[in-house]
Amino acid sequence: MKSRAVRLLVLLSLLLPLLVLSAYANSVSLGTAGSYSVLAGSAVTNTGSSVLSGNLGVSAGCAVSGFPPGIVHGTINQCNGAAAQAQLDLTTAYNAAKGLPATGTLTGVDLGGQHLTPGVYFFASSAQLTGTLVLEGTPGSQFVFQIGSSLTTASSSSVIFINSLTGKQSTDPNIFWQVGSSATLGTTTAFEGNILALSSITLDTGATIGCGSALARNGAVTLDDNVIGGGCGGGGTTTVPEPGTLGLLGTGLALLAGVARRKMQI
Repeated sequence: MKSRAVRLLVLLSLLLPLLVLSAYANSVSLGTAGSYSVLAGSAVTNTGSSVLSGNLGVSAGCAVSGFPPGIVHGTINQCNGAAAQAQLDLTTAYNAAKGLPATGTLTGVDLGGQHLTPGVYFFASSAQLTGTLVLEGTPGSQFVFQIGSSLTTASSSSVIFINSLTGKQSTDPNIFWQVGSSATLGTTTAFEGNILALSSITLDTGATIGCGSALARNGAVTLDDNVIGGGCGGGGTTTVPEPGTLGLLGTGLALLAGVARRKMQI
């Protein structure tokens, strides 16, 4: 009987890597694009004293204007190898986010006033935020918004992340907005998350992205007295498995270990 238990333990050791890979299959990673506060496909233009905590890049275009007076605390990469690689990684992340199975459909629903838990939320067309969106989960939880066309926020709108363990406002680097066309953040919007737009991204006067970035694949990123990044509490963008997948992983391992223990006792 003990030989059977040994075989089960061997099987467990073989299954563990597969279970871990499965857990990470539903996650989004920005790769080198994760070091950018702003990444554009054609051009980056700025008006006023915008502040970017990370890198600024553009590829395949080369145009960057308004820095200074804008401030970049990272590196400016214009149509070079680093920017090109970041765009490749952005495309990978965009497609990964777009391809995740949706856990909820919000087509036609204004995000303002919503209180959402970790998951993948689908919009067949455009998404609108008027007011406050609350996202609540454990630190590192993943939120993905799949938006068929445009994302628009009204002036003074906000996105807030609540740590479910403490009940207090916090930050989460794993909030992703996959936008099928262009994104516009209205005046003084206080936003959270990484915007992955197929076309362009515009931040109106005074709009901010606390923990996140503005990453446009093909079009321009337009800024006007904005602050982007620096609000992740030193966490940076990470890759985490979906909570449900983690639960299945833990359950599977526990069952296998339990069977092995019972066999050894026989």
